[in-house]
Amino acid sequence: MTYFEKMKTLITGWRTAWNQGDFPFLFVQVALSKYNDDVEMAPYLWEAQTATLALTNTGMVVTHDISSYPDCHATNKQEVGRRLALWALSNTYGKKNLVYSGPIYKSMEVTGGPGPAKIRIQFDSTGGGLASRDGKPLDHFTIAGEDKKFVEAKAAIDGKSVLVWSDAVAIPLAVRFGWRQDADPNLMNKEGLPACCFRTDKWN
Repeated sequence: MTYFEKMKTLITGWRTAWNQGDFPFLFVQVALSKYNDDVEMAPYLWEAQTATLALTNTGMVVTHDISSYPDCHATNKQEVGRRLALWALSNTYGKKNLVYSGPIYKSMEVTGGPGPAKIRIQFDSTGGGLASRDGKPLDHFTIAGEDKKFVEAKAAIDGKSVLVWSDAVAIPLAVRFGWRQDADPNLMNKEGLPACCFRTDKWN
């Protein structure tokens, strides 16, 4: 989260120095890449970047679905620009009824069976509804119980939320989504904007 603190300092510093108020600050989440042998390094950075959205008048574009893995530089620059423009058109220029972001994790709740308990994930920015980009079952979800050992999980869209479970975890406590530097999950909204990776836990 040191990255978040540095981003906060950068944004507030520029706003103070230029004396233009809380002007819009839009940024792009780093793409998929083989950064190093720690496959969770990039997810921790994505988490820090997502935390920056707590600052007033900021916006973030997710790019894992248009990445050029293992190269960290996405070749589809036009789509990156289009997604930035959606944020600006909606939040800066006031264009109405425009979906400008993919789903962003909001909250979780453990629900009962039948069978193993499930975790229901709620999202902001669901647009016209949640969808699978390739029409296949949702992927790149993992789940853990009190032993904090994450295993591959099943996931299904249920209205504007997602249910996550595993037969191997009877009492789940936490879910992670896209928590690898090479993960390209298929969850998006119906407008085609991808969901941002997240974790519900704060475990080391």
